[in-house]
Amino acid sequence: MLKKEVLRGKKEFGRLYGKGNSIRDRYIVLIYLKNGLSYNRRAFLASKKVGNSVQRNRAKRLMKESFRYYEERIPEGYDIILIARNTINGRKYEDVRKSFEKSLKKAKLI
Repeated sequence: MLKKEVLRGKKEFGRLYGKGNSIRDRYIVLIYLKNGLSYNRRAFLASKKVGNSVQRNRAKRLMKESFRYYEERIPEGYDIILIARNTINGRKYEDVRKSFEKSLKKAKLI
C-alpha cells in the first residue's frame, strides 16, 4: 500500500462521512465516494467496541486482506473506508471476504 493510497486527515474523513454512500453488512460497513483521482484511497477502522487491541488489529488485517483480494476488480477513482463491526470477532477470513464481496456488489463497485 503506497502512502498516497491511504486516507488521512479529518477533512478527507469528514467528506466521506458527510457525502459518501454507506453499505452495512454482517461484519463490516463500507463507505465509498468518487474522488476524481486515478487511484483508490482506503482506510480500515475498528473502534473499541470491536474489542481489545488484539481483536481490533485482527479485524483490520482481515479487512485489508479482503480488500487486497478484490483490489484489481474495483474501478479506480474511489475513496473507500472499511469499518469493522463488533460481530467480526472470532470470524474467519472467508466470512469477512464474503461480507466485503456482498457490500461491493450492493455498491455496484464490482
